[in-house]
Amino acid sequence: MYVGRDMTELSMMSKSDWQDSELAFFHQSFQQILPYLNVEGQSIYREIIEEMHNRNSFKRNEADYTHGTSVTFD
Repeated sequence: MYVGRDMTELSMMSKSDWQDSELAFFHQSFQQILPYLNVEGQSIYREIIEEMHNRNSFKRNEADYTHGTSVTFD
């Protein structure tokens, strides 16, 4: 279960100030409701994806005992 800031609080912040776990959670959430998003929702989702690409933090090549190959938000 996601425990963190909700979209109301996050929408007042720049995507660059979001934590990786928040980006990962809302990316998955928006991905699931993509067919139902209006233009504003699609714009927010595109900004989330762009921020994920800018950080390059979601492309881990190796896992170790402290983390896996992807960011988790649970």
